[in-house]
Amino acid sequence: MGQANFAYSSAAHDAAGSPLTLSLFADRSHIAAIVREDAEAAGLRIAAGGTLSELLDDEARALGDVILVDCPQPDAAGLAALARIDMRAANTGAQLIVSTSVAALDDVFGCLDQSSPQILVDPSRADRVIALGRVLGQVSALRLRELSEEDRLVLLRLTEQVGQIAQRLDRLEGPLAAPERDGAFRFESPRPAFAAAEPEIEDRLLRAARPALPDPRLVRRIIRQRQLRARFFDGDLFGDPAWDMLLDLTAARVEHTRVSVTSLCIASGVPPTTALRWIGQMIDAGLFARVEDDSDRRRAFITLTDKAADAMARYFADLGANAARIV
Repeated sequence: MGQANFAYSSAAHDAAGSPLTLSLFADRSHIAAIVREDAEAAGLRIAAGGTLSELLDDEARALGDVILVDCPQPDAAGLAALARIDMRAANTGAQLIVSTSVAALDDVFGCLDQSSPQILVDPSRADRVIALGRVLGQVSALRLRELSEEDRLVLLRLTEQVGQIAQRLDRLEGPLAAPERDGAFRFESPRPAFAAAEPEIEDRLLRAARPALPDPRLVRRIIRQRQLRARFFDGDLFGDPAWDMLLDLTAARVEHTRVSVTSLCIASGVPPTTALRWIGQMIDAGLFARVEDDSDRRRAFITLTDKAADAMARYFADLGANAARIV
């Protein structure tokens, strides 16, 4: 790939005009060299670096504005270190990027629950470049230039489409889910004092009025039909990871099964790093939620929010018998 094909309208600087700093920890020397080259091309100053074990030995060292950790197969000590880095990043406002492997994804995801990091799975150099670009956009609000048009469109499409999905689901929820809206008819108690005294009664009435989620066998059949297309056509023609994940989580909710982040990435039909970006956007939009495993705090699962579940129930209820013919 050569020198990373991106630059910025000015060097990456903080509000005071100083270059933003990067702490880089990677056990693989060739990965460290590539990241260093791309980070410096983006205007970042390398403030600290070394292997993950060196970070473990000196956890008191100062960390930069951006922290990039490459840990394809972290052991228990490495996972503990990641959890502490995550906490430090959350406390300091640093932007955290962690690259790992599919095999370690669930463990890594489970210990990163504080700083909203970017997680890259078996990333290419382009994936890391995009991650750095997103970080600099968040930290310094600078306008990207010379980023490939394809990559720029991917980022724009991700944000715009998740926003559109959230708006559509808001409309599918209907007036029962938003009683605060003005209208001639409002499904709420005419006596605020009564509603305040017995809010659970109103909640039960609203839940009872909403349709049930569809039979999970129907949803699984729709998922199989969607996957069947890849046998005959290029899968990119039908790329719709958000919808595929919504379907998978809908079926899992009715089946009372928990969905790991790795499983949801597989269900999305796109590369894990791309799927994780979608998951993050869907969480930000209030459609997905991260749920910790009560029996093992190192693990976490993804589930539909009540908002998304209600909208999916209304969607399938509107489809009625036609739902079985959806592809």
